[in-house]
Amino acid sequence: MISSLVLISRIIRYNLKVVFAGRFLLFLLAALAFYIFFMTISVFDNVEINIAFLYDITFFPALLLIFYPMVFGIQRDDDARMLEILFGIPDYRYKVWLVRLVLTFFLVFLMLILFSALGSYLLYPINPVKLAAQLAYPVCFLGSLAFLLSTKIKNGNATAVVMVILGFFISIFSEIVENTIWDIFLNPFESPRQYTQLAFQQIIWKNRVFLSVGSIVFILGALLNLQNREKYI
Repeated sequence: MISSLVLISRIIRYNLKVVFAGRFLLFLLAALAFYIFFMTISVFDNVEINIAFLYDITFFPALLLIFYPMVFGIQRDDDARMLEILFGIPDYRYKVWLVRLVLTFFLVFLMLILFSALGSYLLYPINPVKLAAQLAYPVCFLGSLAFLLSTKIKNGNATAVVMVILGFFISIFSEIVENTIWDIFLNPFESPRQYTQLAFQQIIWKNRVFLSVGSIVFILGALLNLQNREKYI
């Protein structure tokens, strides 16, 4: 039992080192810098500060946290000549990349709690776990989409460019579907005037189901793409 726990802990530590190696620290510092910048600007502009506002200013830093490990994961393994070794592991897609996805989402979630706690301490008292849990839906959705694209493109820089272009079009599209179940950037803490509270709660629930199902579909699609060994070796 103890030996199994030690083995599991070693696997987790190793995968975390692989996932968050390289330039992730830069993305973390950039996310923190943007977060503090947004908070500072909001104070000087006398913006109404509430949990809905904290959700909005935490959204972009959250995307920065998930961006690097999802976009550059495949390329890092390729650059390190690890793909050949990984493909030799039985059920490697589930034992390696699926484990990494779960660890990445979990660690980013913990970081979102810390960011939310910082906002709660400096600006407005909230429940950090509640805010982080709501942010987890769109973050997992966009992170899973980035991972799916990385398995198609394989090159991290090219995937990053595609994600930026997609993000531009998604932001435009979100204005059309604002406050509907298809709105990826839907803020669940807002109270739109065109909806009653009960109706908006239904929209939030359906939106979260949509984002959850979309994340699962993207991950399954990415794992299916990883079956094609010849594409990567």
